[in-house]
Amino acid sequence: MGQDVNIGKVTSIRGSVVDIWFADHIPAINALLITGKDKQMHLEVFTQLDDHHVRAIALNPTQGLARGMAVETDGRELTVPVGNNILGRMFDVFGNTIDHLEPIPEGERRNIHQSPPPLSKRAVKSEIFETGIKAIDVLIPLEKGGKAGLFGGAGVGKTVLLTEIIHNMVGKTHGVSMFCGIGERCREGNELYNTMKDAGLLKDMVMLFGQMNEPPGARFRVGHAALTMAEYFRDDEHRDVLLLIDNIFRFIQAGMEVSGLMGQMPSRLGYQPTMGTELAELEERIAYTNSGAITSIQAVYVPADDLTDPAAVHTFSHLSASIALSRKKASEGLYPSIDLLQSNSKMCTPGIIGEKHYNLAQQIRETLAQYEELKDIISMLGMEQLSVKDRNVVNRARKLERFLTQPFFATEQFSGIKGTQVSLKDTLEGCERILADEFKDYPESAFYMIGTIDEVKKIAKYDHQNKQSGLSKEGTQAEKAEVKVTAKEKVITD
Repeated sequence: MGQDVNIGKVTSIRGSVVDIWFADHIPAINALLITGKDKQMHLEVFTQLDDHHVRAIALNPTQGLARGMAVETDGRELTVPVGNNILGRMFDVFGNTIDHLEPIPEGERRNIHQSPPPLSKRAVKSEIFETGIKAIDVLIPLEKGGKAGLFGGAGVGKTVLLTEIIHNMVGKTHGVSMFCGIGERCREGNELYNTMKDAGLLKDMVMLFGQMNEPPGARFRVGHAALTMAEYFRDDEHRDVLLLIDNIFRFIQAGMEVSGLMGQMPSRLGYQPTMGTELAELEERIAYTNSGAITSIQAVYVPADDLTDPAAVHTFSHLSASIALSRKKASEGLYPSIDLLQSNSKMCTPGIIGEKHYNLAQQIRETLAQYEELKDIISMLGMEQLSVKDRNVVNRARKLERFLTQPFFATEQFSGIKGTQVSLKDTLEGCERILADEFKDYPESAFYMIGTIDEVKKIAKYDHQNKQSGLSKEGTQAEKAEVKVTAKEKVITD
């Protein structure tokens, strides 16, 4: 590791791109260069131009950097701290703490650029990763050691769903959670930190952020830094790691900015020509090995809700499950706003989840697909024109849609409804009973935002009592909502 310090000097600066001249021994690609008045500016070698010049990308803002300034390097790459002392802390791409607490003691540091585990070390068994979220566990089961993507445009609930999965998993598994924020809002990082702190879940969690306001170089490397920390827990401590990335599109976007600054010819829609390779370098390190698993859940922003965008297409190819979030569902108030027919998982096969679960999932999909086909007829002619059989299908599908909504712990403070976590067994039982028409005469509203299916009867009974006691049909929306929340609270306290 490392050599004697090699000194060079800055020859040109264009935004985040800096050219440096070295008399001899030009540094290797990915070597870290340090410059600036107080040695605070970090650059990473991106390409070697000739025998004496390298082109580097700045990881900090380049204000104050001038031509002729000295640049030094010892040949090492960017490193981040690893070990148990990083748990419960928040870092930037350089491994500096950003949570205003005591700095961490000096310990082992590792290069952020590592090779993916070889095939000989990978585990070949397929296991299900239960999240406690009904719609995901039944129809889009996640793979332990796999990669799942949450696809959606702006404001459809990717970050909320991610936060909920962290909440459900950190308490249940004895693994480590790693949250990596790439080019997202500072507000979200702050909220997540405080939520986890209040819930007492911070002790098994590490957070790493490269925010929107940081240069593209930092955003481009923060994913690699997070993976290096996660790999330590998997390979050295033999613990399972849940890696959450918000948002993988911002990683591709940072690569696109870097590529543009480097003067590379863009490919389709302005993306960098090396997008596939860059994404693969990051994604292939996420794996289930014989010593432990890194399971990754990634939010994927879809530009203009277009799933054929190259960034979305390239990301799809790495995933074992893709969860598509729909603006239409969100506008109907059905949260989590998962488009159940657009989403899929490679784990949804009889050999992995079992015959019974598989058949039930297919039946649910079929019912929802039939309802989707009938929607046009209903909008034009009304429900009255449907046959009795079709009316039953619509009835079941609407109840299933509402049963697969769920109050989240992450949104308790906004909705006033207590969050629930539902086991796979209870969810399957609920779906089975709805499909068997057991709740044919119950109102749809009783299925909305509940946990297990048994709550339906209690809520319907409570609603009925309220009607008897004079809440008329013409009661305001606010009154109805109040009854709903009170009914839920009553069910939860019961």
